[in-house]
Amino acid sequence: MDESKEGVVKIKIQKGESKMLKKVLIANRGEIAVRIIRACREMGIATVAVYSEADKTALHTTLADESICIGPAPSTKSYLNKKAILEAACLTGADSIHPGFGFLSENANFAKICEEMGIKFIGPSHKLIDLLGNKSQAKETMKKAGVPVVPGSKGLISSKEEAVKLASDIHYPVMLKASAGGGGRGIRVAYSQEELEKAYDLVKQEAKISFNDDSIYLEKFIENPRHVEIQILADEHGNCIHLGERDCSVQRRNQKVVEETPSGILSEETRKKMGEVAVKAVKEIGYANAGTIEFLVDKHQDFYFMEMNTRVQVEHPVTEMVTGVDIIKEQIKIASGEPLTMKQEDIIFTGHSMEARINSENPDKNFMPCPGKITGLHLPGGNGIRVDTAIYAGYTIPPNYDSMLAKIIVHGKTREESIAKLTSAIAELVVEGTQTNCDFILRILQNEKFKSNRYDTSFIAKELFGG
Repeated sequence: MDESKEGVVKIKIQKGESKMLKKVLIANRGEIAVRIIRACREMGIATVAVYSEADKTALHTTLADESICIGPAPSTKSYLNKKAILEAACLTGADSIHPGFGFLSENANFAKICEEMGIKFIGPSHKLIDLLGNKSQAKETMKKAGVPVVPGSKGLISSKEEAVKLASDIHYPVMLKASAGGGGRGIRVAYSQEELEKAYDLVKQEAKISFNDDSIYLEKFIENPRHVEIQILADEHGNCIHLGERDCSVQRRNQKVVEETPSGILSEETRKKMGEVAVKAVKEIGYANAGTIEFLVDKHQDFYFMEMNTRVQVEHPVTEMVTGVDIIKEQIKIASGEPLTMKQEDIIFTGHSMEARINSENPDKNFMPCPGKITGLHLPGGNGIRVDTAIYAGYTIPPNYDSMLAKIIVHGKTREESIAKLTSAIAELVVEGTQTNCDFILRILQNEKFKSNRYDTSFIAKELFGG
């Protein structure tokens, strides 16, 4: 079957029409696939797992009601194979697809095909994914919606000369970024014209290789910022709320390592303003489903739009811990056409939550992935401790995918209690047969600047690697 309407089971769900989904295909793997399956089971919704040949014994394949192989190990032939995934949906009679995060979760073309086939894509419309996925377009869209943006190019930079002129107008340091970028790739900071001219060619080249799109844009580099994002939920009836912020400033190479909520740097005034700005913007663009607006916050509490993620985030559990809202279930309800049952005043934030990403990698060897068989496993537990994972004793970690093994999430009355709980939980975790970044995470949690909340996005580079 090609990517057309041929042989398609028609399951049209019109915008705004409430019709609870009956069978969800999860177009993903690992812990997020398990997370979605569990939410569906609690809602009485049947599930279909898809898997590559490398994931034949993966946990999500056994937990789902049905499972179907969609191709060889490489993600391009399996989890990124639109044709195979859509064929699996038709074969099993799935009326919807949840993309999770990564893979096809922000692929506008895939969402469009789902819409044309009458299969509900559990996410926003393909038009909004396309608009917000292009960072330069997203920036202009948010600017028009009244969201503060970092000074920079109005659109794409067409030449090195244009970049140099703009940089001299907004002053160094500046940042060159791939318009179709993500995952920390296609980004360079320049502190002078000489550095900018060198970075220009490098970013263009990296953008072409990584995203098959060498378009780039330029913006002012905000020094020593905090990375703070606002979680929103919006339905197809024009209702929208936010679920507070998450501070994701502990990063390595622009990839998040430890996340927490609430952020320890925001005043109540700034927190309220950020939430209101995010909700207003989402309403103005007609967004529906879960989404996250990411900001950079400087030392003056000024905040600037960075990007919007049109999917569920890896770090969504910390928000769930402090609000009691199940974000995956809300995604499914929204996709079914149901209106939000919560208003902003219904959202009550309780305590503090923190999450650490446990990866099979060697931090001392440039975070080299460490696939292999898990010969022994003990997961931590206790009051206020949650572990989202898809690993088990005897499971073989394939070398083909992201190295994340688990997320350990804790909830405490205070930030200090969360740090203590997370430290204890990670110390209790045992993963035999492979190397993990647990000791690296413990170094973060025990660092005095982290404990006293005196850190920013350069924390790991400066404190743990002396950069």
